[in-house]
Amino acid sequence: MSAASINNVIGKRFIELLSVDSTNNYAMQQVKNGTAINGDVYFAFEQTAGKGQLSKKWLSASGDNIVMSAVLHTSELLINQQFILNMAAALSAMELFNKYTNEQIKIKWPNDIYCNDRKAAGILIENIIRGKKWQFAIIGFGININQMVFSDTLKNPVSLQQITGKNYNVIKLAKQLCSLLNKNLKQLFSGNSNLVLKNYNEHLYKRNEIVKFKQGSIVFSGLVKEVNDSGRLIVETGVENAFESGSLEWIH
Repeated sequence: MSAASINNVIGKRFIELLSVDSTNNYAMQQVKNGTAINGDVYFAFEQTAGKGQLSKKWLSASGDNIVMSAVLHTSELLINQQFILNMAAALSAMELFNKYTNEQIKIKWPNDIYCNDRKAAGILIENIIRGKKWQFAIIGFGININQMVFSDTLKNPVSLQQITGKNYNVIKLAKQLCSLLNKNLKQLFSGNSNLVLKNYNEHLYKRNEIVKFKQGSIVFSGLVKEVNDSGRLIVETGVENAFESGSLEWIH
């Protein structure tokens, strides 16, 4: 797939679903059934068993938010570019918020979207890899748009409506997200992954700030420097350390 052919692929087929357990699960099943094509987007008005990072649940009020998964054919990408794809998806979600608010929107490593220390969106990418070939990625988005009341189990959620005081057409915004994802994927498929990495780090949450982390039973503070192209967070604690995604808990 050339850089030109990725243009406007995402969302060309935009499939709306009344209710599914998880849009990622649904999209994955369509790929395995052979019924999905590159760029298909599955949008759900209701998700009964949404998935977040590290086996966490993603909770979303029915019809209020963007809950969708995009199917991407990845055979032209290298298997070590998985986190760069994650960066492209995170930038797309961040840019969607930037269309509607002047508030400070940041990407919290690895792939949460934050507005003033509150979580507005999350991304979960699941891959199909056979042998050494990366064949498909399922890019799942959970983006808080119109929801005004959240579960007490969620730590610090916020929605676009809470930020701006306005109500939005969720389908319209979901299709705008498809366009933004197309733009950022075009950079990736053009061989400009360095620009994706640079843009991601320019908007990295808490960059150049001291943050308290927990790794296992150890609590420590360090200066957040950047994220490298393999997705490791570089934290300076006298020396620079590189941490794998999922290995650190942010305490602040």
